[in-house]
Amino acid sequence: MQANVGGIDRTLRIAVGALLVILAITNVIGMWGWLGLIPLATGVFRFCPAYPLLGIKTCKKD
Repeated sequence: MQANVGGIDRTLRIAVGALLVILAITNVIGMWGWLGLIPLATGVFRFCPAYPLLGIKTCKKD
């Protein structure tokens, strides 16, 4: 797995994912908030499985 999620993209994914999970834990938005685990995980691991399919890479070249 080569990293394909860059800096700003990674930060936004982690922030939005964490916010959704927190809102789900506090029962503000219900069970749908647990979908925040997806952007949270892709931000933490710096890999999005959809990006290679779409030909997108937001991280800088090595």
